[in-house]
Amino acid sequence: MISAIANAAVNNGFVVAMGIGTVFVGLISIILLIKLMSMVTALFTANAPAQAAPTAPAAAPAPAAPAASTAIENRAEIVAAVCAAAAEEMGTDISALRVVSFKKIS
Repeated sequence: MISAIANAAVNNGFVVAMGIGTVFVGLISIILLIKLMSMVTALFTANAPAQAAPTAPAAAPAPAAPAASTAIENRAEIVAAVCAAAAEEMGTDISALRVVSFKKIS
């Protein structure tokens, strides 16, 4: 009886050790495959021909809007998206909402 319990404990320990070992061997294999693929892609991108530089000069960037600007771009789209989200959250139709004001906070 005692030998059966001892064998069961050894068998359970063996199963646990094999399971954990299999997981770690699999994870190490995945890491090695990823590193190998990284090296292979680095070789191919290093040997790829360089892209031609653009011949036309780049356009000058548009001047930035002042920080104190209160204009909201695409105001109608933003209001529609906010109203749709609010109506969905409240479980009502969007036509049941009435927007009184819509202001930019920051």
